[in-house]
Amino acid sequence: MNQGTVSHILWIGLGLSGQAFFFLRFFFQWIASEKKKESIIPLSFWYFSIAGGLLLLSYAIYRRDPVFILGQAGGVFIYARNLYFIHYKKK
Repeated sequence: MNQGTVSHILWIGLGLSGQAFFFLRFFFQWIASEKKKESIIPLSFWYFSIAGGLLLLSYAIYRRDPVFILGQAGGVFIYARNLYFIHYKKK
């Protein structure tokens, strides 16, 4: 296997990992809501959002896809801002 193929496979793995984090955020939100019997957004939702967003942003940059880059960059900013508000409120 040549270096280009290995690199490509690693980037595909990174992109799939980002998608897995996005799945996990909804999975844990669903579990938390089921336990409370109401719609809630747990703190883990925002951490999975940032992790997934950063991984997918990296993948989008690698792919040089401006639409994907703009979409993920905006999302990461919003997720980080929500975490800031959550932590600021606790102080």
